[in-house]
Amino acid sequence: MKVGLLSDVHANLPALEAVLEDMPPVAEVVCAGDVVGYNPWPAECLARVREVSTATVRGNHDRTVETPERYRANLMAEAGLEHAKRELSSEGLTWLRSLPRATWFGDGRYHLVHSHPASEREDAYVYPGEFPALDRHLDALADDAPTDVEGDRDDIDGLVLGHTHVQGARSVDGRLVVNPGSVGQPRDGDPDAAYAVLDVDAGEVDLRRVAYDVDRVAEAVEREGLPTRTAERLYRGE
Repeated sequence: MKVGLLSDVHANLPALEAVLEDMPPVAEVVCAGDVVGYNPWPAECLARVREVSTATVRGNHDRTVETPERYRANLMAEAGLEHAKRELSSEGLTWLRSLPRATWFGDGRYHLVHSHPASEREDAYVYPGEFPALDRHLDALADDAPTDVEGDRDDIDGLVLGHTHVQGARSVDGRLVVNPGSVGQPRDGDPDAAYAVLDVDAGEVDLRRVAYDVDRVAEAVEREGLPTRTAERLYRGE
């Protein structure tokens, strides 16, 4: 079974459209959060993610869309959240509030979360080079994993997370840890939209990139009065 992995869409509709068009056939799609924020199309991206994703967890921007002043120290983040708060319907805001911090997919074999898997470290960044340090947290997740149909599952196959906007994958004690990268605001030096396709049965992941129309985003950023740097950084993947 193959699963499409999305994360950090950040209201970038051209990037999301390019990813979904490029994605090969999959059994389901899951999203590791931050559907909104930064870019001009929060309502459209929210609707599209709701349409295609079977499991979505809340990111820090999803969680704070109704309190953008919490990001006053970051002009781009605050402006993007203020825009999202204006653009989203009450139903859309309710949906964001309803998202879980974490969930399971792939018959309970993979854990999905936005940032650090430990609830007490919510919003902590975990870069690919730090994945091995998650070993004890993976053990803890295994203890809480859903049982399989025979009721004897005592381990998990992996973890999917986002938040850093840096794509990467690594095997940690035989379990796969994946960050599919950011659909809408890559920060790993590659401006192409990032996503991944996970083969749940084989325990393998294909990290993928696809080009999209950044000029279209830049024009919409200017039209909506969002900070110029919101668009400038997209050209450099930063």
